Amino acid sequence: MKARLTCVVAFALTLSLAVISLRYVFDFWILAFVTSFQLHIAIMVALTSLLGLAVLRSRIFVLLLIWAIVLGAHTLYMHREFVTEAYAPKEATPFRLLSFNVLMENGANAESIADAILAQRADAVYVMEAAALRSVLPRLQQTYPYRLGCGEKTQSCDLLILSKLPLMDAGIGSLSYVSRDRFAMATIETAGIKLTLVAAHLAKPYFDEYHRNELSRIQSAIASVSGPVILGGDFNSASIAPDMREFLLATDLKKAQWEPATWPIPAGKFGIAIDHIFARAPATLIKTERLPDNLGSNHFGLVADFAIAKP
Repeated sequence: MKARLTCVVAFALTLSLAVISLRYVFDFWILAFVTSFQLHIAIMVALTSLLGLAVLRSRIFVLLLIWAIVLGAHTLYMHREFVTEAYAPKEATPFRLLSFNVLMENGANAESIADAILAQRADAVYVMEAAALRSVLPRLQQTYPYRLGCGEKTQSCDLLILSKLPLMDAGIGSLSYVSRDRFAMATIETAGIKLTLVAAHLAKPYFDEYHRNELSRIQSAIASVSGPVILGGDFNSASIAPDMREFLLATDLKKAQWEPATWPIPAGKFGIAIDHIFARAPATLIKTERLPDNLGSNHFGLVADFAIAKP
């Protein structure tokens, strides 16, 4: 009985580690979402291996424990890649951004979401699935008179940028037929510095190669932009996923020192960060925090502080 139990548990743990280890051999889209949970899986296997070692006394659990520790350690290393130095030059201009996927069917909480947005005193706001906020747009417009989306430049009300400053060269487009009208760019001028705002809502990574292709289109769109860039939105993937790491490397975008978990809601701070805010110098990301309440959404919102320097 003991030998059979050891075999079953060891096989399950080996399969779990093998699945997340495949990323080091080849990049297959069907595993893209699983790689976002690499740290969680490694910790789970390590703890189970310790328990198996204590109860079943099999050396196979020592090997599994070592394997899990190595994968977990490399995951922590990947989380530290592309992080901001969080250093603000003295002459830099402060800037605050709020980014929140509010959930399209969440109209019942529109007033509470508007309260939360206004309470953060952000200079600009990115909203995904913004149809839930149609009823409060007139109220938000009193603080944010400039808008892209929900009737401005597009009839759809999905991706929305709100700004206290005029939006120049503003436009909304599609990243793919899966993510229609879910990519927006605009330029604002703050303290004499032109800052490019970019918002995106990407397809889920297990929809064939769409996620990678959409990242490629974002990369192409911002490649021609000079000066500071702030990109935020719902990426439906952790920054340690292979295509996300390639994207950050190619674009020279930086992320927070540690990104707050935004999904799934029941997991709280033990979830994963699939919503992101990135910056490209001379925009420096100082810190990113999670909104304290999800306000009926299936994501937590993010608020980020930046220091914008002259190019």
